[in-house]
Amino acid sequence: MKSPRYGRRIRKLAGAATKKKKDSYECPKCGKKSVKRISYALWKCNSCGAKIAGGAYSLNTPVGNSAKRMLAKEEAGE
Repeated sequence: MKSPRYGRRIRKLAGAATKKKKDSYECPKCGKKSVKRISYALWKCNSCGAKIAGGAYSLNTPVGNSAKRMLAKEEAGE
């Protein structure tokens, strides 16, 4: 990924996205913190081998989180 050239704000946003992309995340199947990004929006757990479709730079996106909450409310009967 090329680094942005001008502007503090753009460099800060790009650095945050790169950090999110390189982090390990908790696996929704086995619960271990061993999910790594293998390509754009594809994630793989190194422990159980599960492949997960997620966000481009993080496993969970804000829109996905709100959708999960809405589905949980529907299942609860609210």
